[in-house]
Amino acid sequence: MDLVLNRADYSQVGVTSQKTMKLLPASKHRAAQKVVIGDHDGVVLCFGMKKGEAVAVFKTLPGQKIARLELGGVLNTPQEKIFIAAGSEIRGFTKRGKQFLSFETNLTESIKAMHISGSDLFLSASYIYNHYCDCKDQHYYLSADKINDVICLPVERVPQITPILACQDRVLRVLQGSDVMYEIEVPGPPAVLALHNGNGGNSGEDLLFGTADGKLGLIQITTSKPVHKWEVGNERKRGGILCIDSFDIMGDGVKDLLVGRDDGMVEVYSLDNTEEPVLRFDLALSESVTSIQGGCVGKDGYDEIVVSTYSGWVTGLTTEPVHKESGPGEELKINQEMQSKISSLRNELEHLQYKVLQERENYQQSSQSSKAKSAAPPFSINDKFTLNKDDASYSLILEVQTAIDNVLIQSDVPIDLLDVDKNSAVVSFSSCDSESNDNFLLATYRCQANTTRLELKIRSIEGQYGTLQAYVTPRIQPKTCQVRQYHIKPLSLHQRTHCIDHSRPMNTLTLTGQFSFAEVHSWVVFCLPEVPEKPPAGECVTFHFQNTFLDTQLESVYRKGEGVFKSDNISTISILKDVLSKEATKRKINLNISYEINEVSVRHTLMLIHPKLEYQLLLAKKVQLIDALKELQVHEGNTNFLIPEYRCILEEADHLQEEYKKQPAHLERLYGMITDLFIDKFKFKGTNVKTKVPLLLQILDSYDQNALIAFFDAA
Repeated sequence: MDLVLNRADYSQVGVTSQKTMKLLPASKHRAAQKVVIGDHDGVVLCFGMKKGEAVAVFKTLPGQKIARLELGGVLNTPQEKIFIAAGSEIRGFTKRGKQFLSFETNLTESIKAMHISGSDLFLSASYIYNHYCDCKDQHYYLSADKINDVICLPVERVPQITPILACQDRVLRVLQGSDVMYEIEVPGPPAVLALHNGNGGNSGEDLLFGTADGKLGLIQITTSKPVHKWEVGNERKRGGILCIDSFDIMGDGVKDLLVGRDDGMVEVYSLDNTEEPVLRFDLALSESVTSIQGGCVGKDGYDEIVVSTYSGWVTGLTTEPVHKESGPGEELKINQEMQSKISSLRNELEHLQYKVLQERENYQQSSQSSKAKSAAPPFSINDKFTLNKDDASYSLILEVQTAIDNVLIQSDVPIDLLDVDKNSAVVSFSSCDSESNDNFLLATYRCQANTTRLELKIRSIEGQYGTLQAYVTPRIQPKTCQVRQYHIKPLSLHQRTHCIDHSRPMNTLTLTGQFSFAEVHSWVVFCLPEVPEKPPAGECVTFHFQNTFLDTQLESVYRKGEGVFKSDNISTISILKDVLSKEATKRKINLNISYEINEVSVRHTLMLIHPKLEYQLLLAKKVQLIDALKELQVHEGNTNFLIPEYRCILEEADHLQEEYKKQPAHLERLYGMITDLFIDKFKFKGTNVKTKVPLLLQILDSYDQNALIAFFDAA
């Protein structure tokens, strides 16, 4: 069955956070529901639709930014009480807008996530989780990494209160009281949690999760160990998941999965008689989807998906047909309705145009007076800088509440800008003098009209670290710009993992000295991505990492006065040695550095590079042949005389060129890594082999794995 949904925009509020829009329960089956939404201005708006117009039920005064909005009430009754989290305070409203609760929590940080179940309130700030019952403190937990979301299995269906925390280090932490019952590793940083079918499924223990890199999964949270039921990857390279809901939009009696992503994709998955969900519908909106709910808002009897977006649009994707079949008497009625609607919209537009003209004149007059004060209009930017495991590149996503005019990218470290299919902006590069002013990249992206979201992809070089800056200029007057900074770390292509292969040949770097646990942790934060800024609890900590480009591994174990780093890649150890000694020198800390180099690890790393290098050399060779083969094809009129290999190259020419274009400098990057490996191997022996690099590059140009290994051994 094909699902046909038509878009209808209902209202616009201020900028919204994740999970801040809900539909109030309907009075009867498929009756029109009220929408309640909170925004960054601190305003809670509740509205319903009447004759195609949004009519407010209530609207609160502005206040602190609203980070979460949840519905609650007595268990097993309609959940129609509205709770909002703003700063460190929880406020409660009735469905009519009367405030009945103002609870100031004891959290020192702003609340980031909230879940309500009866009289139980589950809250989390960046690292702290708190459980309250009737506003009295019950349990507390300090997480090792940032908490992105919190949820609890339905207390009326499972024997004990079971809260679950979604943490940035790719782990779901299942709690019992103030302790961790067990941890579940998931395939990406979990960004959102939801109960399957809205009630935990048949057992009450089924939990849905969505990750920041776009993966979706279902896990059964039992009292002893988790059961992984299914997982959906992100083959289409879509955005991270921000919101999930369960609702029967297909109308087949089985609840479907509604998913909203940070690239504006709205997806519907059906779960009927299949092991994994099947994608039934998708639609791209122009900005990130912060909340999603299934229900009925526009008209009684027509189900729809209601979404809220980053800039505050509340939009319905409804099953109500655009063109209705009507009887002879109804046609006139519809025409009159449409005409009155168009007329009111025209009047509203004229009024707005007049108001804009008036305000512009007022501004011009005030700017010419002697007492004029100029103020840059504030605007909100939603940005995200994350490492993609699939292609070892960083995604920089910039989203602005108004249309973007241009974005200037400046970097003081060498980076490659990669092509992004979704990106329609025109890019131009400026020449820069890297020797005199540390500028390695200056690029300007000029956006098309009404572009509010821009996605860029960059690839960095490990060992070269510094700052990437984005200057964002929106289309507003007077002209204003905001700067965002992103740190390119020394080991920027490493990603956190929770288990490594200890059988690999490892090189070890050991640091000892008079440094504190906090100091050595700050050095690790400086060197590696995905490490929590706050030092974890305990006297000693272990982190595992994997290089997303080469698949080499790193283990870091450190405590007060000692740090031990093990990697199967000598270059990783070399970078750490240089950077850590530099950081210690800055702080005037005397470091004792010792290392153990495993010769076997060099051959092991070359074996890991081999398939990637072989593939890139073959790709480059094929791309070089395409033009010549096309000329032959034109000259001869057919390709029958060519050997199958060449015919295959011609058939796949577009795909090969596209792939080659998407990976600029990929081959040079691999050459650079092999060269660094060669130099680093002998650097630890106290030998400078930079004069032999040209010979190494000659061997790479006529690549043979055995010849390369022999060169490394002989040198």
